[in-house]
Amino acid sequence: MAALVCHLSLLMLILVAVQMVVPYTFKNCVELRNTRKRSFKCTTREWNISVILEDLPPSVINLTILASPIKDIPDKAFVHIKDLQHLELGRNRLRTISDLSFDGLNQLKFLDLSFNNISQLRPKLFANLHNLTFLTLSGNHIKSMPVDIFSTRQHMLDTLILQSNRLTNFSEIVEAVSYLKNLKELNLCQNNLTSLLHSNISLPQSLTKLVLCKNNLDMLGCGRHFFSGIKILDLSLNSQLTTEAFQDVDLNGTNYLKLSSTKVNVTILLNISNIKAGHIDFTGTGVKTNTMLLELCKLLRSKVKSLNTLRLSNNSITNLQNDTLSQCPTIRTALDLSNNNMGNAQNKISSDCLRFIGKNKYLRKFYFEHNHLTSIASCKNVTLRFNKMEELSLRYNRILSVDSYAFYHTPNIKTLKLNINIIAFLHHEALKGLYQLENLRLDNNLLTDLFADTFEDLIVLQSLNLRNNRIAVIFNGTFLHLENLTTLDLGGNKISHIEPSGFQGLRSLSKLYLDGNNLKQIHTSLHGAFLDTLTVLDLERNLIMFPTKRVPSPFVKLSRLNDLKLGGQRPYGLTRLQHKFFRGLRNLTSLYLANNQISYIAVDAFDDLTNLIFLTLQKCCVVNIELKPGIFNSLRKLSYLSAENAGFQTFSRDVFGNLTGLQTLQLNHNGMQTLDVDVLESMSHLRYLDIRNLSLSCTCQNSLLQNWTMKNQQVQVVYLYDLPCQQGENNNFYNFNTDVCYVDLGKYLFFTTSTVVVLFTSFPLLYVLLYWKMKYGYYVFRAWFSEQWRKIKEEEENCTYDAFVSYNSSDEQWVMVQLLPNLEGNGSSLKLCLHHRDFEPGRDIVDNIVNAVYSSRKTICVISRNFLQSEWCSLEIQLASYRLFDEHRDVLLLIFLEPVSERQMSSYHRMRKVMLKKTYLQWPGWDCLNPEQAQELFWNKLRHAVKTGSKQETEEYETQASPNNDDLGDSDTQTLIPDGNYYTY
Repeated sequence: MAALVCHLSLLMLILVAVQMVVPYTFKNCVELRNTRKRSFKCTTREWNISVILEDLPPSVINLTILASPIKDIPDKAFVHIKDLQHLELGRNRLRTISDLSFDGLNQLKFLDLSFNNISQLRPKLFANLHNLTFLTLSGNHIKSMPVDIFSTRQHMLDTLILQSNRLTNFSEIVEAVSYLKNLKELNLCQNNLTSLLHSNISLPQSLTKLVLCKNNLDMLGCGRHFFSGIKILDLSLNSQLTTEAFQDVDLNGTNYLKLSSTKVNVTILLNISNIKAGHIDFTGTGVKTNTMLLELCKLLRSKVKSLNTLRLSNNSITNLQNDTLSQCPTIRTALDLSNNNMGNAQNKISSDCLRFIGKNKYLRKFYFEHNHLTSIASCKNVTLRFNKMEELSLRYNRILSVDSYAFYHTPNIKTLKLNINIIAFLHHEALKGLYQLENLRLDNNLLTDLFADTFEDLIVLQSLNLRNNRIAVIFNGTFLHLENLTTLDLGGNKISHIEPSGFQGLRSLSKLYLDGNNLKQIHTSLHGAFLDTLTVLDLERNLIMFPTKRVPSPFVKLSRLNDLKLGGQRPYGLTRLQHKFFRGLRNLTSLYLANNQISYIAVDAFDDLTNLIFLTLQKCCVVNIELKPGIFNSLRKLSYLSAENAGFQTFSRDVFGNLTGLQTLQLNHNGMQTLDVDVLESMSHLRYLDIRNLSLSCTCQNSLLQNWTMKNQQVQVVYLYDLPCQQGENNNFYNFNTDVCYVDLGKYLFFTTSTVVVLFTSFPLLYVLLYWKMKYGYYVFRAWFSEQWRKIKEEEENCTYDAFVSYNSSDEQWVMVQLLPNLEGNGSSLKLCLHHRDFEPGRDIVDNIVNAVYSSRKTICVISRNFLQSEWCSLEIQLASYRLFDEHRDVLLLIFLEPVSERQMSSYHRMRKVMLKKTYLQWPGWDCLNPEQAQELFWNKLRHAVKTGSKQETEEYETQASPNNDDLGDSDTQTLIPDGNYYTY
């Protein structure tokens, strides 16, 4: 009884577990790929955050809820995901957050509440977030900070961002953050602070970065040592802040002070403050004339001998004499003169080869961006050189031309930025002497031609960016000397022709970008120079289109390529992927074919991509494109397939069945009406499936798919609960009624199972009893299939033979010497069928036997011990006995050549049945007193039996059951009685 109760309890548990099975999908969120229920992103129209979170698993570590209409967060909203460490709630409509909203999130480290409508913070809001290290509340409407908001326990918070709010009381902010003993950064930029006046409470000693930019500060109002621990202090964009505000303020420990767009006079500040001269950022401080700059330099020099960095950007400097910066301390690292008005025609900056920098020969980096430089003149004959300079940036100017030897005075620069100008003329020798240059940016200019000697001296160049120019032709030898170049970006030009040796010399090239050009084809000759090194090739947005005829694969020699982009070919897209199109790309791991109009893909186009991992086919093909069976057979390592809006209409095993390594599958916006569930189940590694906006009908055709999506626990079907029915159904796909699609199979399974059990139980018995019957039935079927039954239905007079003789080969001598002469010889009209003489050569032996039996009026079985051991002889007597018992035809004659005991006959029940119903003949030779007379009588009786008609009635057979009935019409005929005793002559 106890065992029964235990089993019933276990069964109930199993049933409950089955009922609790839920699909691996989420109503309002999507698990980020390959994170196994640890990172989620929720973009939803739900107003209730509890509804958004209701089906998330407790294992969530990272959660982002973005652009949702939620306004409130109730108490303990996240209580079931206690392991949460990273929470982003930015850009929603949050207004109210209750005290216990984050209760239970003891592991939370990152919290983003930015860009909401929060106007008030409750005192105990963050009380239980003991491990929180990063908190941002920027972009809200917070007017005040509760002073005890962080007071309950010691917090781990090190970054607090309150930027873009409406805070006015600095004192309450200081008091609130004073509890944060680990705070390192406090950002109060863009608030309404007018003063830093505060109580005697100090900032945390751990605080090193304080950002107070873009407030309304006109005074500081803080104690002398208030900033003593601050290393980075940003007071920029406080337009009313004056120099007097720093009177008696200790800035000795400040390493970086930013004062742009204030009224602070930095020259006076250096005289009244103890801040180190090299720790002030002079960006936007109004030092705009040569006189003011000269005064500043002299003051700096009086305080320090050298500076690491001097930032003078955004000061509207228009004129700078050559000796001005010479009066500054030696600048050892960087000089920034960006965002000024320098370089116009009046200043002639373009022709003085950086003389205005002065004697700063140790300068390593010079930034001259966002100015009005119009040209760069030749500096070949300049004696002043900057041999220590490694980086020169002239971006965002108005440079139109670059003359020869333009950088001859900076021979050791490693990075040169000339991008985002209007350079239309680059002299052949403009880059002469730059033997140490490693990175060159010439992108976003107006260059039309590149010449063979343009890059002649750039022997160590590693990266060359020529994107978004107007280059049309790549001439032979253009890159001949760039043997160390690894990255070449030629995207966004007008290249339509590349000469055969255009890429010659690029022996180390790894990444080549040719996207956004006018290339119409890909020639294998183009890649000869870097066939052993190229790993990335970008050919997107060109004019590449292959004709209908077969062409050799253009990638056959790029054996090391692992990233290939062919998307967005213009104007009609890449229309055909020919036979072996990607031949040779055995190391390719990423392939981009998006935004094309492919109408034909050869079945073997992807055959060589055996290592492909990432494939995107978004908008790749025409609608209803035919995907041939086996097209993806080689992509067994593919783990990511994006086929969004790809034009696919079917999802079948013969196309997608071999993608067994797939982990992410995006099929949204296609025309598929159903998906083969067997294919999805064969993808054992699949974890992410997107089938949104498919034409899935809510009919029985998709009942299996609905069942699979609702019960699988491995594959996340994103937004499953939002999938609609496509044919006017009111329900969604996940819950449409499938009851009519199934029948109650219980009773059918019961009867089927019972039948199978009975059959398996009785099969051994049936096999023993009916073996020959079944085997005979099989052969009869074969004979019928071979049109043998046509001969069976013929009349007897149309039979070919009078008798078919069935015998064992060991008895062949008796047949040939005795039987054949006595039945066919001596003028007899009888005709016998013998297998060695009359069987059709080359024909199946079974067909020959069946044909012989049914082409003869009688079958004579010459029985001996060898006959009983022959399978073929057994088949022959079985066929004849079938005609005897089932067709009621007297066709079987038995002749015993030797005695056969009852034991030997026991296995041949069919034959024993014949012997019980029919008299038979025995060859007189065993112990006969008058053999000649007996044999003569034997042959007479046999000839008479052969000639006798075969059509008998059933009753006639039944009257012959007695062993003494003489079927041959003579009482002297020998018979066998059931007890096995023999009569002799």
